[in-house]
Amino acid sequence: MASLMTSTSPPAVFSSRYRALSTGITALMVLVAFEYMAVATAMPEIGRELQGFGLYSLAFSGAVAATLVGTVAGGRWGDLSGPDKPLWTGLGMFVTGLVIAGLAPTMEVFIAGRLLQGLGGGLFNVAIYVLVARVYPGAMHPKVFSLLAAAWVLPSVVGPAITGTVTEAWTWRAVFLGVAVIALPAAAIFWRGLASREPYAEEEERVDTGPFAARLAWGGGAAVGAAVLQYGSGEADYALMAVGLAVLLVALPMLVPGGTLRAARGLPTVVALRGLSMGAFFAAEVLVPLMLVRERGLTLTEAGIALTGGALAWSAGSWLQGKYPGGRVLRLWGGHLLVVAGISVTALAFLPAVPIWVAFVGWVVCGLGIGMIYPTLSVLVLELSKPGEEGKNSASLSVGESGVTVVAVAVTGAILTSTGAYAVCFALLVVMALAGALLSRRVTMEV
Repeated sequence: MASLMTSTSPPAVFSSRYRALSTGITALMVLVAFEYMAVATAMPEIGRELQGFGLYSLAFSGAVAATLVGTVAGGRWGDLSGPDKPLWTGLGMFVTGLVIAGLAPTMEVFIAGRLLQGLGGGLFNVAIYVLVARVYPGAMHPKVFSLLAAAWVLPSVVGPAITGTVTEAWTWRAVFLGVAVIALPAAAIFWRGLASREPYAEEEERVDTGPFAARLAWGGGAAVGAAVLQYGSGEADYALMAVGLAVLLVALPMLVPGGTLRAARGLPTVVALRGLSMGAFFAAEVLVPLMLVRERGLTLTEAGIALTGGALAWSAGSWLQGKYPGGRVLRLWGGHLLVVAGISVTALAFLPAVPIWVAFVGWVVCGLGIGMIYPTLSVLVLELSKPGEEGKNSASLSVGESGVTVVAVAVTGAILTSTGAYAVCFALLVVMALAGALLSRRVTMEV
């Protein structure tokens, strides 16, 4: 277990001992959430202005590929030295990437900014897991991850509308640069929270998580494979995509627990499920605004409302798992089925005869499902980690998510570029989520 607790009634997340740190984490998560919603909403206009629709998918998954390297580095770094250094380094890189993207004269420079955001985000996100494991007792973890999901509520409500309005009335650049400015007070709140923390878990018992240089090299290899895969997808160059996929398939098994590719029981299945669920969700989220804007004629603001509903539903699903932490296998199974249903219903909106509101309803259902899945897997990975392995295993969770997401976005992007077949793209993502439902029982060691 990542941490032990003697009391049967864990303290509240905002109790006096944890109030400052919980507030700081929430402030930064609000920032990250707003940026996430802004990119998804503004990308159709960014692609048009920078004449970069051929690199549209790379702008999303290029950041995901860079996250692989940041995640691997941050996991080992956090286990050895604690979360502070990777947290601040990652945050600095993330904000710098925002500035580069906001000032980008070309799509290539914009993608460079996104890559730096991904690298910094990888360091930051995995360090948050180490921080949670070392400061909060295990019984509080479901509520802590529920809090992180709740931090998405306000950005989900106002983020797409603000992004769409600012982009249409002024420029999308103001959104990226504005988030960079907002990062300063958010970082100050977080710094005060870190300064007030009292570590909960014992720090002395640490385990060797393996050679850092080798893991970092494999992480770099996975990032290269992911980049090649995505670059090929922009031009629907299937030969180049095959090369990238081959490199990725060689590198990824070296970065995740043994047995992940065959969904061995326990931690390997937890990592596999994160990849399947988030790969399906994230790839669908790339397609949804593009479909609504280009095929159904919605404005960016209108298309952003669909993403808002999904993000709010994500928060609701996460709140439910925090309030009712039992029945995790059933929740994972049901969550994946909701993702299956949500993507299927949303895809129907491509047909002109189907009312637009169907897409909004479908995406809410999908968001509810992923909200039940995501924090449940986050809690499980800490529960299955020995002291000193929280960073490594959390990194594996994020690496699995990033790797599968890159493949899903690349494949669906290439299909869309070459054929325009939204139905085929959405069908592939439904199959991924359905596979997650079938594998959900394997998160436990019980046969």
